[in-house]
Amino acid sequence: QVQLVESGGGLVQAGDSRRLSCAASGRTSGLYAMGWFRRAPGKEREFVARIHWSGGSTYYSDSAKGRFTISRDNAKNTVYLQMNSLKPEDTAVYYCAASPNYGGTYAYDYNYWGQGTQVTVSS
Repeated sequence: QVQLVESGGGLVQAGDSRRLSCAASGRTSGLYAMGWFRRAPGKEREFVARIHWSGGSTYYSDSAKGRFTISRDNAKNTVYLQMNSLKPEDTAVYYCAASPNYGGTYAYDYNYWGQGTQVTVSS
């Protein structure tokens, strides 16, 4: 089993930056990809970004591209999501997810999920 714990959420103002963290524990050696998803009020969960543990290959949604950066610290088994120029429409619960496979842009591509961390962006 793999456990994921997100942290770093909170209330910020439009234009601010925030960094989310996701600490992985348990059987992490079998993981290949880590992703960030979010769910805004009244909306479906959507893909934000993905990174591979080995090689660091990244992929972003159109809404995240240019503003958000996903990175990882293999020694700490931790993945980060640096969010810059935040907008009110970025308000959502952000979830970390892990996959033993390539890791795509759909929730079903991921086997393990964190509990989520709330990010609220005020205008």
